[in-house]
Amino acid sequence: MTRHRYSILTFALALSVSTFTQAKVSEEVASRLGRDLTPLGAQMTGNADGSIPAWTGGITEPPAGYEKGMWHIDPFAGETPLFTIDAKNASQYAAHLTEGQQALFRTYPDSYKMIVYPSHRSASYPQYVYDALKRNALNAEVMPRGTGVRNAVITSPFPIPQSGIEALWNHTLRYRGEQVKFRSAFASPNRNGSYTPVLTEYEYFFTYSQPDATPESINNIIFMLRTRVLSPPKLAGTMTLVHETLDQVRSPRKAWRYETGQRRLRRSPQLAYETDLPNSESQRSVDQLDMYNGAPDQYEWTLKGKREIYIPYNAYRLHSDNTTIQEIVRPQHINQDLARYELHRVWVVEGVLREGLSHIYSKRRMYLDEDSWQIVLSEEFDNDGKLWRVSEAHLINYYEVPVPWTTLDLTYDLKNGRYFVDGLDNDQQPRDFAPELSPRDFSTSAVRRAARR
Repeated sequence: MTRHRYSILTFALALSVSTFTQAKVSEEVASRLGRDLTPLGAQMTGNADGSIPAWTGGITEPPAGYEKGMWHIDPFAGETPLFTIDAKNASQYAAHLTEGQQALFRTYPDSYKMIVYPSHRSASYPQYVYDALKRNALNAEVMPRGTGVRNAVITSPFPIPQSGIEALWNHTLRYRGEQVKFRSAFASPNRNGSYTPVLTEYEYFFTYSQPDATPESINNIIFMLRTRVLSPPKLAGTMTLVHETLDQVRSPRKAWRYETGQRRLRRSPQLAYETDLPNSESQRSVDQLDMYNGAPDQYEWTLKGKREIYIPYNAYRLHSDNTTIQEIVRPQHINQDLARYELHRVWVVEGVLREGLSHIYSKRRMYLDEDSWQIVLSEEFDNDGKLWRVSEAHLINYYEVPVPWTTLDLTYDLKNGRYFVDGLDNDQQPRDFAPELSPRDFSTSAVRRAARR
């Protein structure tokens, strides 16, 4: 296995922590945000050879011709790829590839490739999110053993992280809008490429990210989620309600599930950690949704520093309504002709399972985009320490908000040759970031009424 050196930054970033102290930084350190660091804590400048540009604000306005409600116009549609990486030349680019990416080239030597384009640091957010980042940097604290965060709201709590657990919470609590409603499908293709998509409607209310949120007003709730399965017929009508808590050890996630055959809304106490993600055919665990979610207490997390790697980015072709689901989902892996990769800096965080605990993954390695705190790649290892699964998140900037978020994410299983893909919304309407939802829509009584319509 190729060894990589991680950059050691001025904040003593490569720390391994098992106990946690105050994480807030001084006024002097926080003043770097917006100067040599971006508001999210990323390095403002580009890299030495210019292959990663400086951050200049990201996408500050939609492309010409775009109007709210339209599918997103690709701001970079006319660009020519720089080069293509495949199994034959992957060794030439190993310094900018992860262990998991190199494994995919070995696993699918005849078909897997990465088409690399010029890099664009397109991530951008509303001004109130930038303001919240500065306040969080000065006030946020990690709870004992990393089970939650105090004194932070709206977005990532630690723009200048000092430990792995802080970086992980930056992903979990990153800004994804105030509320959103959309429909998309997920699928677990067989090795021959056959699959049955599960079309689901999603409604999110991000309690933590409301503009007027305070640490007291959120009542320990990050977001509330309501889902309804629309197809296939045997699953249609199934509903799930989730209240995602900030401290999931002291106050575990609350989840309910409505099955049409039972016509009852029941608590789902096991919807966490290594439990199989419902209807994923055991290709993903619950805590792999959104690349990683839930309580981080099962692992010891280490911040390894930063690397420059090729990551999925500005994936507007995968997002387009001119692309069909059938064009995306292929045997073995998605259609890589539609995927776009760019060289970006990422934070590397590694989690090792705590002694005495059990999980299907003994180790996890996460790669977080420095400009959004989104986990863009992850690697999951089995209990023999062997690489088992490799996950990707393909990002775009939903520039009408603006907010960077995934349009498609997937997990490749290196053992059985299958994969799980989520976010197939190309034949649906674009995400609605202003659906006029309220917290009342996420009560158990509201879900019961909706389920019986």
